Amino acid sequence: MKPLRALYDWVLHWAATPYGAVALFVLALSEASFFPVPPDVLLLAVCLARPRRSLHYALLCTTGSVLGGMIGYGIGWGVWEMLSGFFFAYVPGFTPEVFQRVADLYQEWDFWAVSLAGLTPIPYKVFTIAAGASDLNFPTFVLASFLSRGLRFGIEGWLILRFGPPMAGFIDRYFNWLTLLFAVLLVGGFVVLRYLV
Repeated sequence: MKPLRALYDWVLHWAATPYGAVALFVLALSEASFFPVPPDVLLLAVCLARPRRSLHYALLCTTGSVLGGMIGYGIGWGVWEMLSGFFFAYVPGFTPEVFQRVADLYQEWDFWAVSLAGLTPIPYKVFTIAAGASDLNFPTFVLASFLSRGLRFGIEGWLILRFGPPMAGFIDRYFNWLTLLFAVLLVGGFVVLRYLV
């Protein structure tokens, strides 16, 4: 855990530099295709540094993440067979079993699988690369990515704008539970719509 914690701290240190916004964009882009630290930690830090720009940072993070997802899609679509051994060996969250489960999800749920991954703490990179390897419809993938990542980062930015530092501590402490709860509510809403409407 020490190397991962050191990486986490290194990511956070960018918030205190003039390059925080650039670092946020690059982190969001790289996390969607290979980097292990989610951009939320830096997003919260830069939002706290300049709360009035929170929604701007959320949009920047969303844009970087969606573009990174496109890179992940390209990896899966074009060079997955060549790089799969590297990802399975060195990228946290990647195992052959998880990758196959995600690929199977795309056979039935395509848009919803990407949307759920974009909202939750599930490693998004697994879904972006699996989408390319599964030849998921690209416009569907981009739309689902933009909506889910935008919703996730937009909510975080709005909460900082509205409630300030106390909300950042709350989000950081309960992030996994909050996103899981939100995902359950979202999926539950779609199930209700599907069977009652």
